[in-house]
Amino acid sequence: MADTYPVSAWAKLCLLALIWGSSFFLIKKGLLTFTALEVASIRLASAAAVLAPFALVRVRRIQRHQWPIILSVGLVGSMLPAFLFALAQTHVDSGITGALNALTPLFTLLIGAFIFRQWVTRRTLFGLLVGFIGTLTLVLVNASGTLSLNAYALFVVAATCCYGFNLNLIKAYLPDQTPLTITGVSLLMVLPVALLYLAGPSEVFAKLEGPTAWMSFSAVVALGVVGTALALILFNHLVQIGTTVFASSVTYLIPLVAMLLGSLDGEHIGVWQLLGMALILLGVGLANRKPTPNKV
Repeated sequence: MADTYPVSAWAKLCLLALIWGSSFFLIKKGLLTFTALEVASIRLASAAAVLAPFALVRVRRIQRHQWPIILSVGLVGSMLPAFLFALAQTHVDSGITGALNALTPLFTLLIGAFIFRQWVTRRTLFGLLVGFIGTLTLVLVNASGTLSLNAYALFVVAATCCYGFNLNLIKAYLPDQTPLTITGVSLLMVLPVALLYLAGPSEVFAKLEGPTAWMSFSAVVALGVVGTALALILFNHLVQIGTTVFASSVTYLIPLVAMLLGSLDGEHIGVWQLLGMALILLGVGLANRKPTPNKV
């Protein structure tokens, strides 16, 4: 029998799932007051700001040839997904967004195999397939048992593709950098974009006088500090201590948290959603056994 990952690795994976699973609920609350672009900008700015002191003292650790990779991590791993998820949730429920986010391991696998030439075991492929079927069940079947798909969900699909590419970048080109360095410096590089938008065309400061403004603002800041900054450090750590598939499989657990919070906030969960979540959990267990020498 192949060795499994240690309990500590699974504990970190579950903690990350709780944090990121709550992100969709926080985005939903942020959108009560702010536009999608404002939510994304506040999220990025708060995440970069809290890590700035740590990032500035680590800038010299980045080698010259790694700067394009760090910039790519900031753009593809943080900035673009932040905007895409906020845009998607203007028309997609938080629970369904969390379910769609589980596409990340599939894109991680495909990009790793076709671009980065990584090997894939049969067991990993089967586990991903089972989890993907569970994800499709959550995405394509609504609580009443009928087929339903919102076109705005394509923004989430694009974001998961970004995540898949970003995972492979970190694993292939930044193995010598710490998670705090990768996260802090990459966020610092995209901070000017968020600040320029907040100081320019956005109406964030004017909206802070509204009745739900500070609740929404606090939700998005929490999303940035905990759900982006601290969570990305933990995520990048998982990428380095395990495989890219193991780290990205946190997105199989995220729908469980996202749909639970959504149900508590009035979103209905039906039998098909429970079946989809069960398949996702089965897929996680199958896909995240340590690879064996037998490869295909």
